[in-house]
Amino acid sequence: MSTEYRWEFPLPRTHTGMLQGNAVLGTMIWGDGGVLRVTIGRADFWDHRGGLQWHAQMSYAGISDCLERGDQTTLATIFSNADRPAGEPEWPSVLPIGRLELDFGPKACLTTGSLNLATGEALVTLTVGDAEYTVRLALDMTHSVLAIALPAGLPTPEIRLVTAWHYVGDYLQSISFTPPTPFHDAALTGWTQARPADPPLCVGYRQHDREVTLTTGYGADAAAAHAAVIAHLNAAGDYTAIQARNQQWWNDYWAETPTVSIPNPRLQFLYDYGMYKFAGLTNPAGVPATLQGPWIEEYQMPPWSSDYHFNINVQMCYWPAYHGNKLAHLRPLFALVASWTETLRHNAQVFLGLEDGRMLPHAVDDRGMTIGGFWAGSLDHGCTAWVAQMMFRYYRYTLDTAFLRETAYPFMVGAMRVYAGMLERVGDDYLLPVSVSPEYRSKAQEFWGRNASFQLACLHRLCEDLLDAAAVLQEAPDPQWHDILAHAPKACLVGAPGQECIAIWDGTPLEESHRHHSHLAGITPFDIFDREDANWQTTIARSLDAWIYHGTGLWSGWCVPWAAMLHSRYGQGGASELLLEAWERVFTNVGHGTLHDADIPGFTLFGQGYADRHAFAGRNEVMQIEAGMAATAAIQEMLLHNRRGVTHVFPALPERWRTVSFSGMRTDGAFLVSAVREAGRTVRITVLSPAGGVLRLANPWGDAVLVTRQDVVCILHGAVLEIDTTPGETLLLTAAAVC
Repeated sequence: MSTEYRWEFPLPRTHTGMLQGNAVLGTMIWGDGGVLRVTIGRADFWDHRGGLQWHAQMSYAGISDCLERGDQTTLATIFSNADRPAGEPEWPSVLPIGRLELDFGPKACLTTGSLNLATGEALVTLTVGDAEYTVRLALDMTHSVLAIALPAGLPTPEIRLVTAWHYVGDYLQSISFTPPTPFHDAALTGWTQARPADPPLCVGYRQHDREVTLTTGYGADAAAAHAAVIAHLNAAGDYTAIQARNQQWWNDYWAETPTVSIPNPRLQFLYDYGMYKFAGLTNPAGVPATLQGPWIEEYQMPPWSSDYHFNINVQMCYWPAYHGNKLAHLRPLFALVASWTETLRHNAQVFLGLEDGRMLPHAVDDRGMTIGGFWAGSLDHGCTAWVAQMMFRYYRYTLDTAFLRETAYPFMVGAMRVYAGMLERVGDDYLLPVSVSPEYRSKAQEFWGRNASFQLACLHRLCEDLLDAAAVLQEAPDPQWHDILAHAPKACLVGAPGQECIAIWDGTPLEESHRHHSHLAGITPFDIFDREDANWQTTIARSLDAWIYHGTGLWSGWCVPWAAMLHSRYGQGGASELLLEAWERVFTNVGHGTLHDADIPGFTLFGQGYADRHAFAGRNEVMQIEAGMAATAAIQEMLLHNRRGVTHVFPALPERWRTVSFSGMRTDGAFLVSAVREAGRTVRITVLSPAGGVLRLANPWGDAVLVTRQDVVCILHGAVLEIDTTPGETLLLTAAAVC
C-alpha cells in the first residue's frame, strides 16, 4: 500500500476536498488562492421532523388493488405527507453545518495537498512569496476534534466562519429554523444552531499559539452545547496528543486490513483510498453509514436527506467489510436496525396483518422513520431481505453464534414472514403477484409486475440462509422454506423457448439501459445460481449479453462497480478492470470525490448528456459515498470471492496482471487468505483458520496440490479442495508440479 497520496490545488469545490472522518465528524479540505477551506459535517445532525408513519391504508391488499385498477391518485394520497403542520419539512433530513476558512492573504497560494493514509494526517503546502510552508491537519478518531497546526514563520491567517445558513437560510427559515447565533468569548469562537425539535448544535474553535482546534457538540440548550464543545476540546488536548492517539488508532486499523498489490495504479489508489475512507465512514465508535456519511456539504441541503437507502446504497457502503476483515464495522448498523424492531413489526402488521414480521422500507432516517412518498420503495421487501443477507454473511465470516441466535436469525425469520404473506400458491408453484424491481420505470403506474426477478433472488437467498442458520442453531426449520426453494422460480424468464433471458418481471425484459442491475442480482450479491448448472448457463449468458447490449447510457455512479462485480463472477477480469477505470474517470471529480452523476459527458446520459451538459455546467455536485466503497469491494472480488460456499482465489484477473498479491482477506468460514501470483501463475496460497472448520477452496492449479500444515505435507486433488482445519491452524498450498 502506498501510504501517501497527493492532491493538486486549486481544489475549487467542497466535494473536491481531501477527506478526513471518524464516522461522526467529517472534514473536506479544499480551497484556492490563499484561502484554505475546511467544510465540517456530522453524520448525526438531523432534523427529525416529517416522515411517514405506516397507516392502515398502506396494506399489501390496498396497494395491490390500486395498482390493478390503475388508481394513481389514491396511491399518491396514501403515500403523501401533505397534511403535515405548517412550518414542518416533508421529510427528515441530515443538516449542513458550515466551514472554517483560513485566509493567508493575497500573496499566498495553495499548491499541493497530501494525505498520509497510515496516520490520517493531511498536509497542505502553500507559498508566500518565495517561502514555502506546510499546514498540518488531524481529525481525532476518538474525540471528534479537528486540529490544525500552523508552521513557524507563516503569517497568521484571518479565520472566518461560514455557516450553512448563508446558503440555505431561506429554506431553513421556511421550516421554522432560526438563524445561528454567533459568539466570541475568551474560551471559544463559533456559533450555535438551534433546531425546532432537536437539541442545538454548537460549533466552536479556539486558537492557541500556532494551533487551531475545532469541534461540535450537542446540549439541552445553547449553554450546555457550548460547554460540551469546551469539554471536548479540553479532553482532546493539543495537536501532538491528537496525532499520537491517531497513530495508534490507524496502526490498529491497518494491521488487520488486507494489503493488496496490483499492477494498475488507478485501481491501487481506489483500493488504498477506499479502505481509508471506509474507516472514516464506518468507524465502530461512530454513526452507521448514510448516503454521505459525515461528509455533508455546507452549500445545500444534502440530496435525498443523506438518509439510509436500503435498496442497495447502505449495502454497498459496507461491502468492503467482509473481505476487508472489518466485521466489527458492521455491528453499529445491525444495532441501529435492531433498535427499529418495533417500527419494523408495526410496518409488517399494517402491510399484512402480521404480528411477528419485519418490514424495512427503502429509505428511512436514523429512527427508522419512512422518508419519501415512494410507494414502490415500501413494496420493495428486498430491502429487508438484503439486510438479512448482510447479517447472515456476517455470521458466516465470523462464526459468531451468539449474534446469529440473538440478532440475525430473528430478523431473518421476520423478513421471511412477510415474503410468505405476499406469496400465492398456483398449483404446485409459488408466485409473487405484485412485486417491484428497484427503481425500474421510476414512479410510473407500470412500475410493478408478477415475479420480479430481484425479489425472487432475495427470496431464495433468504430461504437458503434460513435453513443453514436453523441447522447451526439446531432449530426446527419451517417446512415452507424447503417448499419455497423447490417451487418458487429463481428468476422470471422471458423469450421464446430456448431463447429465454432473465426478465425484470413477468412479460418484461430489460428494455433499456438501467442503473439498478436488479434482475441480475441472483448472480451477485445473492449468489443463487451455480455457474456450472447446465439448466441456467445459457439463460444467464443470454441475459448478460442483453444487459451489455443496452449499455451504460442510463447508469449512475454507484451501478458501475456492481457491474464490475457481475463480470468478475464470470471470470471477466478485463471487463471488471475497464469498468472500474471508467468509473474513476467518469464518476469522480478532480479531488477524487465520488459522484452520483457523471463528471464528463460521453459515457452516460445520467447528469452529463450532450443535450444538457451546458445546463449542468457549474452545477452543485451530488456526492454519494457508496460507489467508492463498492469500487473497493469490486477490487477485492477480482482477487478473491466466494461462490456457492467455495472460495475462489484470483478468479477475475486481467491477463496482463502478471504479478499480483494480497494478504489477510477474510472469506466464508472466517478464514484469512493470502496469495501470491508471479509471471501469470499462482505461486502459493496461505490460509489461517482462526475458528477451525472445513475450508472449501477452488483449486487454482487444476491438478495436484501440496498442502503443508504443521510440517506435515499431503497431496490433494480435485476441482474443489475440502480441508478440515483446527482453530489457529495455518495452511500453505502450492502446486505439486512446481515444488
